[in-house]
Amino acid sequence: MHNALMILAGSAEGAAPKGPTLWGMEPYVIVSVAMLVLILIMVWKKVPSLITGGLDAKIAEIRQQLDEAKSLRAEAEAIRNEYAAKIANAEKDAEAMMENAQKEADAILEKAEEDSKAMVARRKKMAEDKIAAAERDAVQDVRNRAATAAAVAAQELIAKKHDADADSKLADQVIAGL
Repeated sequence: MHNALMILAGSAEGAAPKGPTLWGMEPYVIVSVAMLVLILIMVWKKVPSLITGGLDAKIAEIRQQLDEAKSLRAEAEAIRNEYAAKIANAEKDAEAMMENAQKEADAILEKAEEDSKAMVARRKKMAEDKIAAAERDAVQDVRNRAATAAAVAAQELIAKKHDADADSKLADQVIAGL
């Protein structure tokens, strides 16, 4: 066992020199002290709070944009539902008008069989034209209101989101697309 200790002691004496030292500290200690100094300077200059503050501001901005997008979507869905209901009502009205016109035409037909077949054809044609005109007017009115609402909504969105440069770029894109 004594020989083993001698071998170990001999190998320690003949070992290669270790790396450079500064004030008697090993290189890993120097790196650790430098990192500690760097971290302390960053904490002293409040770098983490600056980063956190910037991230919090960005998160708040994104949340605001998401809330605005949700409200715009809800508004658009409400308008769409409103006009879908109006179209459905217009279709029901047209259907009711068709039923009423059919009943009237049948009554006129019974009476007109006694008078003349020409009178029946003319009244039925007039009723159908009236229904078609009312249906066209109702559909056109719904379309006009939808277009007006869409134009107002688009105007507000464009006014909020675009400046003169964005408008000219958009116009250039539309012209290029044509």
